[in-house]
Amino acid sequence: KGTLRLAMTDAPACGYDAVNVTVAKVRVHQSANAAESEAGWQDLPVDPPARIDLLSLTNGVLFELGQLPLPVGKYTQLRLVLAENGGSTSLANSVIPTGKNEVALKTPSGQQSGLKANANIDVAANQMADFVIDFDACKSVVKAGNSGQYLLKPVLSVVPRLVSGVLGYVDVGVVDPQTSVSLQQNGVIVKATVPDSAGKFLLQPVPAGSYQVVLTAPGRTTAVVTNVPVVDQTVTTLNATASALSVPTSPTATLSGAVSTASSPIEAQVRALQPLSGGPAVVVADRAADGDTGAYSYAVPVNAPLVAPYVVAPAALVFAPNTAAAGKYVVEASGAGSVKTASSPMLAGGATFATNFTLP
Repeated sequence: KGTLRLAMTDAPACGYDAVNVTVAKVRVHQSANAAESEAGWQDLPVDPPARIDLLSLTNGVLFELGQLPLPVGKYTQLRLVLAENGGSTSLANSVIPTGKNEVALKTPSGQQSGLKANANIDVAANQMADFVIDFDACKSVVKAGNSGQYLLKPVLSVVPRLVSGVLGYVDVGVVDPQTSVSLQQNGVIVKATVPDSAGKFLLQPVPAGSYQVVLTAPGRTTAVVTNVPVVDQTVTTLNATASALSVPTSPTATLSGAVSTASSPIEAQVRALQPLSGGPAVVVADRAADGDTGAYSYAVPVNAPLVAPYVVAPAALVFAPNTAAAGKYVVEASGAGSVKTASSPMLAGGATFATNFTLP
């Protein structure tokens, strides 16, 4: 036999002071298509069930779920089983919207069988397979119109527990609950976090590769560092506190509209991407559309994004405005097996680019 060790981490949530989930157990199976009742499931109980604020799991912080001896083999399906809301645990799974009271988080009707995620876990004899469940709270919590309810539409990934990542600092004047630092590849966020009160951020774990570091903050110009290298088992230092990233304020425009689907509740993600001159496109916002109305709305900066090529610290990053990208965005809606996009004209401060999408 071998052993599987599991922990949990999170990407930043948008507009919430807390997102709590109570984990009762984790299940794994060697078949990606195995149903709940099929033989072959291996269970890791969490006893007592652990109530975890996902927003505390940023900047490399992990919550240890435990270890499970397993027969040798490849495990391709993982299910995260949450405790139910009810009785003395009516807020086992809950959300605190910023400035509001805590409310129960409505979980999927099939949650008893577990929240499903694809996995690629190789368990070898007498060895430890070390993996992390990345629970993306921002994409997973869906507001349900004006009902006061919030729905859990889980977005989970199972990734190897790696040391490799990127460490850096933003200026404390930029620190905000809605400030985000992300590692991106080809217009996809691989890992994101919120800087701590001192401006420090740690994007970990991530696979080796070349990334863009993207800094977004409310009412401020977007900053991008290109070609940031990440090497196996190494943390790349982007900068030090003395050269913390600071970005100027910017007027904003609004990207808004609604997504409609044939089924209800609406399950759709809406992203705002900004194509840089010379590539790539970077993600500046990415959230779920409203589960009842399909509405989405983003305030995005209209000033030209500031772009710097990576240099090895302590050399200073040199930023320059990517003028051709100023005020231009691509809005992308995805869901129901379909992806649709709309490109904005150059937007000025106070402008609105309204686009509705029908999926599929």
